[in-house]
Amino acid sequence: MPRYDAYNSECLVFSFKDGLLARVAHDLKLQVERFSIEVDEETRQIKATFDPSSIQVVCARVDGHDDPSTLSKGDKKKIYDNVTKDVLKTRKHPEIRFDSTKVVERGDGFAVEGTLQLFGKSRSIQTSVRAEGDRWLTEVTIHQPDYGIKPFTAALGALKVKPDVQVRVSVPRES
Repeated sequence: MPRYDAYNSECLVFSFKDGLLARVAHDLKLQVERFSIEVDEETRQIKATFDPSSIQVVCARVDGHDDPSTLSKGDKKKIYDNVTKDVLKTRKHPEIRFDSTKVVERGDGFAVEGTLQLFGKSRSIQTSVRAEGDRWLTEVTIHQPDYGIKPFTAALGALKVKPDVQVRVSVPRES
């Protein structure tokens, strides 16, 4: 049974600025550093767990491209604290979990349905997994309020994060 984690795979989260002060804010690229994905190829079951307290700020993004020089170490620490303490409340909600309910081959990839448990709530989600070079890749949009998560705001709401975040998971293709 293939098992994937941060040593051979990647889980990225992208958040997007919003509000009146959006021009002084940053779109962000974050990386989950502790996670486990198990795939049972016989039963076509996928089980994944993610540690939200392991989310680290990689960089700001400008016009859809990484901009590693924008954020200082202090900025990254402040963002990390906001994400883990105020937004995801990782002490109360220490795990994010996905369990597939259906995996079907579609072309050179798969259609996947399952249950995402996040912030104490469970919701059904659907995604597609596609081959990209020597990797399998999936991208999922998570609407934070669907899980009871209040997106980050500051300056009386003039600076905020859009309610949708993009999650991108990439694992190696077995040969």
